[in-house]
Amino acid sequence: MTSCGQTETAATGPVFPPDPDYTPYTAQPFRVAMGLLPLDLKDWIEPDAHLAADLAEKERLLAERHDEVVNIRPEAEPGSQEVLDLLAEHLPARFPRLYQRSGDELRNAVTGQSWNLAGSGLHPLDLAGRLVQEDVCLMHKEPNSEVYRLVGASVCFPTRWNLAEKMGRSLAAIHAPTPGYRERLDSSMNRYFARMRKPVWRLNWGLVDDPTLFQSSGHSRSGFNPDITADNAGDKLWLRMERQTLRRLARSQDIVFTIRIYVKPFSHLRAYPQRAAAMARALRGMPDWWRLYKSLPAFHDAVLGWLDKLGRSDAGQA
Repeated sequence: MTSCGQTETAATGPVFPPDPDYTPYTAQPFRVAMGLLPLDLKDWIEPDAHLAADLAEKERLLAERHDEVVNIRPEAEPGSQEVLDLLAEHLPARFPRLYQRSGDELRNAVTGQSWNLAGSGLHPLDLAGRLVQEDVCLMHKEPNSEVYRLVGASVCFPTRWNLAEKMGRSLAAIHAPTPGYRERLDSSMNRYFARMRKPVWRLNWGLVDDPTLFQSSGHSRSGFNPDITADNAGDKLWLRMERQTLRRLARSQDIVFTIRIYVKPFSHLRAYPQRAAAMARALRGMPDWWRLYKSLPAFHDAVLGWLDKLGRSDAGQA
């Protein structure tokens, strides 16, 4: 069995790499920080067994709500083609049992779909977003400044944000709803983007009462949900995680930002009581303003009650 750090070959190894076991909720103590880590470029993209289903959902959204999920400005043209070129090179080399390329033809062996890279009729960034489970965003630097703006994106799986509202905005404006960003991260992130050379990645997480991948609204919900209790929270909630990557494009010098969504039933923590305890500590350590931003007040007490019951049950069996 290959590991996430190994390149799959055509003759050996599984079709899909093992699922990554991300636990961002175990980080202690709470603080507003980017939490950037070095990215090995062979791990830039993370396909898994949901590849066909996720790409089918993307195709549905692109057919029914294209203007909501794809938005591209003229400044994005050079970087968009560069992103597509990188994916067309990376995917068949890294995952030869999932993607095969012959000339300008790129085939997804899981879905059976083929794309003509030179003549699909789609914008390069639109096509790039159809190849992978990740959403793809492009940040472009204003001339003679350190300000980066969102100039192109294919975002089918937003976590409670609206693409049209973010387009053309600077980092500061995009993150304006994030508590503490302006005070703690604004100036440092502008400098970081301007000087960034090596690729990085980070994780984000939250709890949701809907497993739907496309969620363009819902941040800062404060209303209590009486249907979710300490008895049923495990079966009515989902852990939604984002794996985000940032890499500078060599030709255009734009920054491509990918967002990969993982959704797990909250109930999976029954098998991991230590992780459940870590999440309970994380939730208790959050300031109220961060809980509100994450829409946790709707079921915060129910979640803690469920996690605490899980901990007591595990202690009783020990």
